[in-house]
Amino acid sequence: MDEKLLAAIPHIGEISHRDVYAGAPAKHTATFQERSSRQNKVLPSLEDAIRATGLKDGMTISFHHHFRGGDHIVNQVVGKLAEMGFKNLTLAASSLAAVHAPLIEYIRQGVITHIETSGLRGELAEQVSRGLMDCPVVFRSHGGRAAAIRSGELHIDVAFLGAPSCDPYGNANGYSRDDDEAIACGSMGYARTDAKYADKVVILTNNLVRYPNAPWAIPEYDVDYIVVTDDIGDPKGIMSGATRYTKNPKELLIAQTAAQVIDAAGYLYDGFSMQMGSGGASLAAARFLRQMMLDKNIRCRFALGGITGQIAAMHEEGLIDRVLDVQSFDLDAALSLKKNRFHHQIGATYYASFLSAAAVDQLDFVILSALEIDTDFNVNVLTGSDGVIRGAIGGHPDTAAGASLSVVVAPLTRGRIPTIIDHVNTIVTPGAVVDVVVTDQGVAVNPRRPEVAEKLRKAGLRVYTIEQLRDKALALVGRPDPIRYLDRIVGVVMYRDNTVIDVIRQIEE
Repeated sequence: MDEKLLAAIPHIGEISHRDVYAGAPAKHTATFQERSSRQNKVLPSLEDAIRATGLKDGMTISFHHHFRGGDHIVNQVVGKLAEMGFKNLTLAASSLAAVHAPLIEYIRQGVITHIETSGLRGELAEQVSRGLMDCPVVFRSHGGRAAAIRSGELHIDVAFLGAPSCDPYGNANGYSRDDDEAIACGSMGYARTDAKYADKVVILTNNLVRYPNAPWAIPEYDVDYIVVTDDIGDPKGIMSGATRYTKNPKELLIAQTAAQVIDAAGYLYDGFSMQMGSGGASLAAARFLRQMMLDKNIRCRFALGGITGQIAAMHEEGLIDRVLDVQSFDLDAALSLKKNRFHHQIGATYYASFLSAAAVDQLDFVILSALEIDTDFNVNVLTGSDGVIRGAIGGHPDTAAGASLSVVVAPLTRGRIPTIIDHVNTIVTPGAVVDVVVTDQGVAVNPRRPEVAEKLRKAGLRVYTIEQLRDKALALVGRPDPIRYLDRIVGVVMYRDNTVIDVIRQIEE
């Protein structure tokens, strides 16, 4: 070593707090292909990966829900954890579906003792509503969950993430670049947050591809271990329930009215931004907006959120410049993400976190569905008219708060049940961020937005007070008997800023 450098080392060390260079490690001399096959992150089995993570009883595991009703990862992993004897785990999934009913038995066995999620459906939701768990389920919006993970409020010890393609070092994506027939879930936006902040990350894939798997949703530096498995999910299950395409005349009328509301309110202009919800009427509104755009010769600058094939088709048609996709709602959207340069997948933090500026804050309008709306414009999308958990918060409060115009669509009645009522069973989105309610029997505008009401009236739309819509509903179907609850709390509902906005109580049989 040079004498001048040697003499300067004590002084440099005081400034830089660095040790003296001690020589470079041995270079790799094997070929790239040899290294890829020998020195990688692939482990022989799921059990090996679980042991490698250091998972212990009482820790928190997480999953994403991009396979929706077709997911096979959650049941597979929790089943293995039960087999290995784990207990007292917290399951922090971005959402849970009817396919996850096997979790009921693992909860009874004490493998899972707490759940944090955006939603529950099916038999699992039924059993939770009836007191299955000692600890209440915590429900967060997609933006609230991302913020909780980022801040450490929700600490993930091990994330188990299914990926339709992954290379030996962990670059993972929701589709295969080389195989059009491979299983596809499209965007892995919710998984990206888990991968970034979890202590350990395990990718489960049925499609190990050559390095580098570019582009990727999850980069290799966020992945610790990889397990190759035959079955990660059913792509047909992506297109399920909430993303159905409606042919119902009532829903089509609501969709058409919603499009007219947006136009009359002044939010349909050249360069606007939008998000569609996942309900039948809100999805159908895109059809009417498309025709209005053609008539006006205008384009949408970006469409956000859960993306359908309909939005992807409008992008390919040249009507939408950019698509920001946090979740692909169907296979057409997933394939569009693969082939279209300006169809981007985004993470949940970028999408909706309240901790910093998010894409939801740039929305001109959002169209959202609802199970119930009350006379204070509060919206429930989580519990049914019988008090049973039946849905998910999703990005509902995030987008309603961020958009300049939030439009909630719902039929005035469902069967013999009114949709507009005095008080919703569960407040998910507060009325303070809801601007317009559109039903098949007319429109109500939040008194906070008198300028919108005036524009709608001038456009010839039927504008009522929310109380008038409630009265119309009650005149049609009458007032339902109140739901009977026990005192026991089975769910805690968080607003997007992770404050408690409501609770869900056990239903009385």
